[in-house]
Amino acid sequence: MPQFIDRALLDHVSAQARTSPRRRKNHNFHAAESDASHRLLNAVEPDSYIQPHCHADAAKDETIVALHGRFGIVFFDATGTVTETAVIEPNGDAVAVNIPHGVFHGIVALAPGSVFFEAKAGPYQPLEAEEKAAFAPAEGEPGAAAYLEFLRTLF
Repeated sequence: MPQFIDRALLDHVSAQARTSPRRRKNHNFHAAESDASHRLLNAVEPDSYIQPHCHADAAKDETIVALHGRFGIVFFDATGTVTETAVIEPNGDAVAVNIPHGVFHGIVALAPGSVFFEAKAGPYQPLEAEEKAAFAPAEGEPGAAAYLEFLRTLF
């Protein structure tokens, strides 16, 4: 059965993110983590920290489309030097980004109620150690909040 991505769905996923301990929530359109194609909404609140990472698998390019709110996108080299930043937002100069595999990136919600659509190849596999940015703290580690604040200052 078709499912529309409408204001009610965006509001619902955003409300779930606001009450989530991680301050983000995804809504999957794919049926299972083993599916070959993953399509999902990600609702992210501004105080949610997502550790910069990359996807090493050549099939794991990912596309992110801003549907509501505003996001800062940060690209890094392997040592953690910021190489590029951009803002994506609906009706903005940039509304989406395609991120090639192997490129370290981070995403920061810059407004409450921010939601993006994400598409990438499945199946789901947790990030390997080398895909997590060694230059940035992991989620929940000391320094994660300060690193998130650093990322926010880029915008």
